[in-house]
Amino acid sequence: MLIGIDASRANKLHKSGTEWYAFYLIRELARLDKDNQYILYTDRPLIGGLADLSAEEVDPMTGPATFDQYGFQTLVSPHHNFRAKVLSWPFKFFWTLGGLSLEMLFHKPDLLFVPAHTLPLIHPRRSVVTIHDIGFKRNLKLYEQDRVAYRNNFINTLVRLFTLGRFGATQTDYLDWSTAFALKAAHKVITISEFSRQELISVYQADPAKIAVVHNGYNNQIYRQLDRSDAEATLRVNGITTPFIFYVGRLEKKKNISELIEAFALIKHHHPEIKHKLVLVGDASYGFDEVKYNISEYNLEREVLMPGWIEEKSLPDIYNAASAFIFPSNYEGFGIPLLQAMACGTPIAASDIAPVREVVADCAVLFDPNSPADMADKIFALISDQALQSKLSASGLARVNDFSWRKCASETLDILQS
Repeated sequence: MLIGIDASRANKLHKSGTEWYAFYLIRELARLDKDNQYILYTDRPLIGGLADLSAEEVDPMTGPATFDQYGFQTLVSPHHNFRAKVLSWPFKFFWTLGGLSLEMLFHKPDLLFVPAHTLPLIHPRRSVVTIHDIGFKRNLKLYEQDRVAYRNNFINTLVRLFTLGRFGATQTDYLDWSTAFALKAAHKVITISEFSRQELISVYQADPAKIAVVHNGYNNQIYRQLDRSDAEATLRVNGITTPFIFYVGRLEKKKNISELIEAFALIKHHHPEIKHKLVLVGDASYGFDEVKYNISEYNLEREVLMPGWIEEKSLPDIYNAASAFIFPSNYEGFGIPLLQAMACGTPIAASDIAPVREVVADCAVLFDPNSPADMADKIFALISDQALQSKLSASGLARVNDFSWRKCASETLDILQS
C-alpha cells in the first residue's frame, strides 16, 4: 500500500506539541513498517531528523537536499520505503487546501494520513486525520486576536463568499471549519486522549465509531534520569541557576502563564525563605505582553528567567536539574511535557483538568488553574517536601512506562492498515 503523509508540520524547526507528535510518529513508522511504501508531502525540503529517517539522530540542518529524476527527495530509511515530495504553492497560506489538494487530484496515494487537523479538500476515500484538541472552540476569548486579523482583507471576503458567510479567514474560523470537515470527510479520526474524543463527540456530534484514541509518547532515548552535575553546562549556557522550578512550552495566554507568574509572586511573598527561580522555556506568543507586565508588576525581573526556545537535546538537563515541573494550562488535549518530566524523575505540579489526570494519574500534585492562590499553595507544598518529591518521582518513573512513540506508531499503523 502507498501511504501519503502530510509532513509539513513535522518539518518545522521550532516545534511544539503537534509538530513533535508528527515528527516522532513519522520516524517510528519508518522504523516499524517494512511492508508499505510512504511519501512525505512537504512545503519545503525536509530537514534533519526527517531527511535522515534512520535510527541515528542528526543535526537540525542536514545540508543540501538530493532529489531523484522524478522530483522526490531521497531519504535514508531503515527499509528504504520512504520518499519525500515538495509541493510548490505560490501563496504563504492554504498550502494544505491548495497545494496538497492538487497533488491528491493528480497523484493520489492509496491512503492519506494527516497528523494535524486539516484534511485537503481533495483527498483519497481512505483518509485518516489526527485531531488533537478543540481548545479554540472551548476558549474563544483566547483567540480574539485572530478574529480581527483579516477583517478588511481580500482573502477574508473570498472565504466568506466560498462558505456562504459561515466562516472568515481567521485562525479560529479555519480551525472550526477544518475540524468539522475532517470529522465528516475522513475515513477514520485519531485523537490523543479519551478527553479529546469526548470533546469531539460533545461539540461536533461526531460519530463515536469513527474516532480512535492513541496516546502520545515521548523520546525515551533522551528523556531519562541523569546525573545533575551533567546539566551544569546547559544551565550555564542558558543563564539558569539552581534551585528552580520549570515550565516548557509556548509563553502565551492559552498556557495560563500569567496566572503562574501571579502564583510564583504569592510564593515569594508568603515564603521569602524560598530561593527558587521560575524558569520559563519557549517562544513568546499571544499574551506575552501580559506575562511581562506581571513580572514587572510583582518585581520579579531577577526571579523569573526566560532563556527562550531551547533545543530538545538540552531539555533533559533542565528537567533533571529542576526541583519541580509546573504545568498550569487551563485546557489541553494531552500534555507531552508531562511525560518528559516523569521520564526524568522530575516531580510535577499541574492543573487539575481531565486530560492531565488521564496522563499523570496519581503521579502529580494537582491545583486549580483558575486560582493563583491554590496554585501557589500546591507548588510550595511540593518544593518544600522532600518526601513528597521522592514519592512523585518514583511513581512518575513507573507511570511513564505506559507511553512511548513506538507504541503510538504501532497503534496508528494498525488503524492505517485496517
